[in-house]
Amino acid sequence: MRFLGFAVVTGAAILLGACGGGDKAATDTAAAPAADSAAPAAAAPAGAMAPITGTTHTINMVGDGQGYRFEPADLTIKAGDGIKFVFVSGGPHNVAFDPATLSPEAKSALIANMPEQAGELTGKMMLNANEEYTVSFANVPAGVYDYFCTPHLAMNMKGKITVQ
Repeated sequence: MRFLGFAVVTGAAILLGACGGGDKAATDTAAAPAADSAAPAAAAPAGAMAPITGTTHTINMVGDGQGYRFEPADLTIKAGDGIKFVFVSGGPHNVAFDPATLSPEAKSALIANMPEQAGELTGKMMLNANEEYTVSFANVPAGVYDYFCTPHLAMNMKGKITVQ
């Protein structure tokens, strides 16, 4: 019985490992040509975050007895600023933007300025307190950008960034 459980767990781990590696390679290969051809000349190349030229603001990611939230949830910044998202408690956390709500220019700039994406406009998953994830808003057009934490969206962990 122990052997069977070990075999099933080992087989599942191998299968997940094979799937995870394959998806990443396929995504990287497919995304690189599309991003290069669609990116404006002034934007940073795909995968290279445009440098933050202004202030770096901090938004804390919190989950506790009061609920799941970003602190502050609404923030107004200037073009060229950056935002450092800091995992405080109640994770895992990430930050994501809905691509369907963005203009092509905003989408392209954010894709370039979000390192280690887990999916389109979805930052890496942070699993431990004090982890940070920084997004540059250099080359991002002025406007309102709604964002959310994927694991806690159903618990209303959302926010809004206004770029002036």
